[in-house]
Amino acid sequence: MSSNTPRQPVRDLRFFLTVPHACSYLPDKEATTLFLDPKESPGQAVYDSLTLLGFRRSGQHLYRPHCEGCNACISVRIPVTEFTPNRTQRRLMRRNADLRVTDCQAQFKQEHYDLYARYIITRHHDGDMFPPSHEQYRTFLSLDQPYARMLEFHLDDKLVAVAAFDELHHGLSAIYTFFDPSEAFERRSLGTQAVLTLIQKARHLGLPHLYLGYWIEECQKMNYKSTFSPLERLDGRQWRRLIPL
Repeated sequence: MSSNTPRQPVRDLRFFLTVPHACSYLPDKEATTLFLDPKESPGQAVYDSLTLLGFRRSGQHLYRPHCEGCNACISVRIPVTEFTPNRTQRRLMRRNADLRVTDCQAQFKQEHYDLYARYIITRHHDGDMFPPSHEQYRTFLSLDQPYARMLEFHLDDKLVAVAAFDELHHGLSAIYTFFDPSEAFERRSLGTQAVLTLIQKARHLGLPHLYLGYWIEECQKMNYKSTFSPLERLDGRQWRRLIPL
């Protein structure tokens, strides 16, 4: 399967639209989401095809924005063989060289949840995921599929970050990263470090891309994605190089 030109899924699929709801990223905007029939299992072949069409995964659901009169959400990915870290990113990798990284399945672990809850309460207490709960965490990040994985970052014996990701046939897809929100770890920029580690992992696996989800130029929360260069965007027909303004 080409990883540049999206292809239609191998069979007919059913999709649904949500009712308009408040946009999580742009103030005074309404959002509508297109999602795959929940009765469909997010199996590997369907998931691979829909990712090339700009879909993302949240729990067992595959979705993408479908907002009337708004195209602000842009699917982006990093061509990992072309990526070269900038000076800040190189400095960050040296600073985090003492972290131990391990790979595991996306199964519930109390240690993961405890870190997630602290992160949400501290960093996202005004967001959609507050307040955190075991059920919310499980439905969002735990999935019994072989492609659903997590990276654990430890400093000595302390878990300091977890990056949920999916291993597809044409790349890795970054799902969500949460980390120790204390001031002691601010200089480590653990969210950025997680992306850098996933780039290295994709290269090691011989996969051409790391999918970063959606980028919105006007959304400050997403500015970090534009620091990874080069970046490709889905223009609706093909993945093309994103030219910075």
